[in-house]
Amino acid sequence: MQIAILLYDRFTALDAIGPYETLGLLPGAEVVFVAERTGLHRSDKGSLGLVVDAALSDVTAPDVLVVPGGPGQTALMEDGPVHEWIRAVDAGTTWTTSVCTGSLVLAAAGLLKGRRATCHWLALDQMPALGVEPSGERVVFDGKYVTAAGVSSGVDMGLALAGRIAGDFVAQTIQLGIEYDPQPPYDAGAPEKAPAEVVAALRDHGRSILAGKRWRDEAVTER
Repeated sequence: MQIAILLYDRFTALDAIGPYETLGLLPGAEVVFVAERTGLHRSDKGSLGLVVDAALSDVTAPDVLVVPGGPGQTALMEDGPVHEWIRAVDAGTTWTTSVCTGSLVLAAAGLLKGRRATCHWLALDQMPALGVEPSGERVVFDGKYVTAAGVSSGVDMGLALAGRIAGDFVAQTIQLGIEYDPQPPYDAGAPEKAPAEVVAALRDHGRSILAGKRWRDEAVTER
């Protein structure tokens, strides 16, 4: 079973690595990082890079496609080689998935029209214009399309999909193996849970966040 994770410059690291660590532990899994060009692709923070060994033309029939999000997603919204490749491989995938704003790329490629999907909460309002019914759920299944909300939800998506592919026992074994037992120090991981002033600060600076710019000092100063 080949799992193709699409990369591009300024992807968000956990968007790609969460599914890599979960789906990559499925029996018989072969994970390949694929991009428009091979070589080093740096994440949104610039200090982390992943090496891509496969060009788009090298990966023609993956069983699972994963499209991560990140500030670089905005450069992939126009039709072109990446959209053409996504549509071509989607014709044969068993599952086509995304994390965070990766779903906007799938939507821009025309794959999510009329479907329910999710993404980072700061970008949910962009989905209707792309013909998508937005959902605030952490992981959304609609046919073979599986979308996850922001960043860390890629781990949840990977485990949920692992259960669909290989059954609950295997998925639970993967969860235990990576010791995924979230016990966050704050209950502020969703806009409906976080303090109003935190939500407001992030919403006010949402464009900067999604563009990968520094926002914290400015937000704190304004408070």
